[in-house]
Amino acid sequence: MQYTISNLMAISPLSNESELLTQIATGSPKAFRDIFDHYHGYVYTFAKKITRSETEAEEIVQDIFLKIWFTRNNLLEINNFGAYLSRLVRNKALNQLRSESIRHKGKDEVLSNSAPYDLSTQQVLDYKEVRNILDQALALLPEKQREIYLMCHEQGLKYDEVAAQLDISSHTVHYHMKQALQFIREHFNKYSLVYPALLILFF
Repeated sequence: MQYTISNLMAISPLSNESELLTQIATGSPKAFRDIFDHYHGYVYTFAKKITRSETEAEEIVQDIFLKIWFTRNNLLEINNFGAYLSRLVRNKALNQLRSESIRHKGKDEVLSNSAPYDLSTQQVLDYKEVRNILDQALALLPEKQREIYLMCHEQGLKYDEVAAQLDISSHTVHYHMKQALQFIREHFNKYSLVYPALLILFF
């Protein structure tokens, strides 16, 4: 099946979308939040329709909006943001499906047809700082929550796969993930003014 924007109810652009994108390009956290609030539900729904996984859809939302923030200088060159966003989601979700298929076949290489992010040096540094903040939060988690979080988000396992490996119920995995994400979200709030993309990293 070909997944396109026509497969879902199209979302209308914001009336001031061009202005918001211009503000994001100059580094406005508020404009970024407005765009995120308007589109994150659409991104999640589209990603979930392709991957059939809530966890993977959540990760795609994180990746897509982080990319938008870290490559915000390119926003002024985009004529149709909705179509651009749909293309990002579709490519990311299909690549994730291919990677999942290869992982289950036991192969080492992960197929990815998406274009590289083309991040500037400063953007790469920002991303490294994001990772450092996440690592700080993970180090403070209880051992079981940290283990389950890493299995889900770092290894890409689904909740039922984690449950099977740890010999616990899927409900228990879900509970620990909920607690872990809540703690990480609170930890990230300390940096929201410096790194506005963190506002949506664990929505």
